[in-house]
Amino acid sequence: MIQTDILIIGAGPTGLFTVFEAGLLKLRCHLIDALPQPGGQCSEIYPKKPIYDIPAYPEILAGDLTHKLLEQIKQFEPGFTLGERADTIEKQDDGTFIVTTNKGTKHQAPIVAIAGGLGSFEPRKPPIDNISHFENKGVEYMIKDPEMYRNKNVVIAGGGDSALDWSIFLTDVAKSVTLIHRRNEFRGALDSVDKVQELKNLGKINLITPAEVKGILGSDKVTGVAVEKVGETPFIIDTDHFIPLFGLSPKLGPIANWGLEIEKNAIKVNNALDYQTNIEGIYAIGDVNTYPGKLKLILCGFHEATLMCQSAYKRIHPDKKYVMKYTTVGGVDGFDGTRKEAPKAVVKAIS
Repeated sequence: MIQTDILIIGAGPTGLFTVFEAGLLKLRCHLIDALPQPGGQCSEIYPKKPIYDIPAYPEILAGDLTHKLLEQIKQFEPGFTLGERADTIEKQDDGTFIVTTNKGTKHQAPIVAIAGGLGSFEPRKPPIDNISHFENKGVEYMIKDPEMYRNKNVVIAGGGDSALDWSIFLTDVAKSVTLIHRRNEFRGALDSVDKVQELKNLGKINLITPAEVKGILGSDKVTGVAVEKVGETPFIIDTDHFIPLFGLSPKLGPIANWGLEIEKNAIKVNNALDYQTNIEGIYAIGDVNTYPGKLKLILCGFHEATLMCQSAYKRIHPDKKYVMKYTTVGGVDGFDGTRKEAPKAVVKAIS
């Protein structure tokens, strides 16, 4: 049983910043996310996409924002359960909640903060009849451990950042990399497109466009894929792995069955006070919530996380009064023994 003060469901920007605000209040956090790494959409879907409305950053790449947030919260030592989806929730007699993931990992906390963005992400699967038979037998929709592809033949399908970036990365890992896209044009970062072009010219990536994978061959595991290129006869490519990277489809998932008030696939909250749901002790912050005037912006999620943590502190410590101090005055004390503070003023006479 993993125990913490605030259990955060969702490790995107809002969930990560919650750790910082909670840490200022001496509250510990643990995060659950179905994705294999923190950052939510910023890490999984568009790590190289620039964001222009983060305060103090005229421009910052989504992936870099994740790294900055992780650096900011490092001293508060958050725990992570990654690659697992929050499945069920049970309220205990003492008012705490037990959240169990789809892999059976149990977490207990007096406060649950749902920061799931647009919900749990499920891969968009290509319309191949037998694809489900080969899942985890050579078909993967996410790359969790690149070493799994060491000295293997890999076929990647897709035309976005993920397909481009992983094709580039795996050229130094896999025996061979084939990238297939149904168009000649790719929608991704320019440097990634140029890099794939360079690797194709060097013979390190086999690029097939415009084409689609129409079938998967094998019995117990993938041995090849059937490819149909526009204007040509279909052909077979021998491969050990087929990785279709067509993005992720957001769904509220099992959270929709937790007894929360839902409106248009979002969780209704009390925005007049603390972003609490209809169940006391459960909050929803960031893109996953809805209220009159709601804006789905990262900076709004940061604001909601800040107010939510203040409310969580009062619930956990009803007999204590928290006096807010600006970090420029009080400094920041990490759980790891570190301290950040402004230089002390010096009293010295001027002669």
